[in-house]
Amino acid sequence: MSEEKLARLKTIVAEISDLTAAAALLGWDQQVNMPPGGTEGRGHQLATLQTISHARLTAPETGQLLDDLAPYAAQLDPDSDDARTIKVARRQYDKQMKVPGEWIGAFAQATTQAHQLWVQARGEDNFALFQPALQRVMDLRRAYADFFAPYEHVYDPLLDDFEPGLKTADVKGIFNALRPQQVELLKAITAQPQVDNSFLFQPFEEQKQWDFGVEVITKMGHDWQRSRQDKVAHPFTTQFGAGDVRITTRLLPEYIGTGLFGTMHEAGHASYELGVDPRYDRTALAGGASLAVHESQSRMWENLVGRSYPFWQYFYPRLQEYFPSQLGNVSLDAFYKGINKVQPTLIRVEADEATYNLHIMLRLELEIALMEGTVAVKDLPEAWNARFQEYLGITPPNNAKGVLQDVHWSSGYIGYFSTYALGNLISAQLWERLNADIPDLSEQIRQGEFSNWLGWLRTHIHCYGSKYEPQELVARVTGTKIDPAPYMRYLTEKYRSIYGF
Repeated sequence: MSEEKLARLKTIVAEISDLTAAAALLGWDQQVNMPPGGTEGRGHQLATLQTISHARLTAPETGQLLDDLAPYAAQLDPDSDDARTIKVARRQYDKQMKVPGEWIGAFAQATTQAHQLWVQARGEDNFALFQPALQRVMDLRRAYADFFAPYEHVYDPLLDDFEPGLKTADVKGIFNALRPQQVELLKAITAQPQVDNSFLFQPFEEQKQWDFGVEVITKMGHDWQRSRQDKVAHPFTTQFGAGDVRITTRLLPEYIGTGLFGTMHEAGHASYELGVDPRYDRTALAGGASLAVHESQSRMWENLVGRSYPFWQYFYPRLQEYFPSQLGNVSLDAFYKGINKVQPTLIRVEADEATYNLHIMLRLELEIALMEGTVAVKDLPEAWNARFQEYLGITPPNNAKGVLQDVHWSSGYIGYFSTYALGNLISAQLWERLNADIPDLSEQIRQGEFSNWLGWLRTHIHCYGSKYEPQELVARVTGTKIDPAPYMRYLTEKYRSIYGF
């Protein structure tokens, strides 16, 4: 009888997965193909699908099945797929039961409209155009948090959507330990002569950038039979099942770094999704453990591998073949130092590794302030610029390069930004373990051999999907929970070799 009830629960979860995938496909199309005139209709379509999905999950039948299966789950091996399936489904059910269906539909419509207005506002450098839509999104997210009251902090329910089990106090504690170390590292770097990266800012034919990026990630193991790439205003990755993962990129005609490292970043996300055990497709265990674990994969592809010296020992001659007039006379050493130059920049996605987390801390603090009510939406540009000057020593010349630069708030992803910095920390922890398990990893990368690296990630991270919570998974693989120390060791060693301090 319990097996039959579990089978029924799995059927319901599979149906919800299908609805979620259909909504995700509409979201992908909105950013890649949809004409501006489709915004209102797309909002209704997404609202309908998400409302149906919510109703299916919170139906009395689902709750009864979960209640009936609780004694059965208690008898199972807690690490078994079935026990974890019931646990994850229970968590999703309990969360969604607190959220009214009306809110789901309103949020889907609000974010669809907000995204389209964000694209326009960013293009026109017009925050006032975006402000009413953003206010609506923020109001809805604040209301969402209150569905979970009482809470330790109003930001906790939002953070939990992306990092299950993590609290605002946990994130603040990690960042408070990290911030002074990064500041000291920056002081050491800025005391040294600056490296040159001017050769990265030249005309680079976009099609050649695209072709080189495709060549790179193909060599690194990207599976094109189950993936495709498109161009968007702000890159993202999405998936509709085990056999369909979409990545996107943004190419700038006079700067090669955005497209190159953005492509590798999104391919890292795709690698995770494509590596999940196929048995978990259309189940509660599909997808990654959390956004931070997801970001650990994308940041590893982009930075720990993609900005490493061995990587470019292999790929740089090929890049020079693509762009002989721009890079033919630039040495490998100069190129390596150039792509790792440390200098405060306006744009988060173009920030170096030493300053990147400061961009994240700024956004995290603003999100918390918005939810606490200590910063108003209308005052965001001023608050953004003030913090930017304080943290990075520069002030954005306009809102397009300031408060309007990220897509996340238009999508309602309040609670997301901290996952980037946490992902950086996790990537370094995994990297230390990787190199311990594969002592000649650097030499393999130098030779253009990525199969053992990718295989290790498949075995230790990817295959588990969302079976384990993020802190649990990190501890299983590395022996400790999320820890800033390996990341600081990585940064210090890297930049000492580049800047000579």
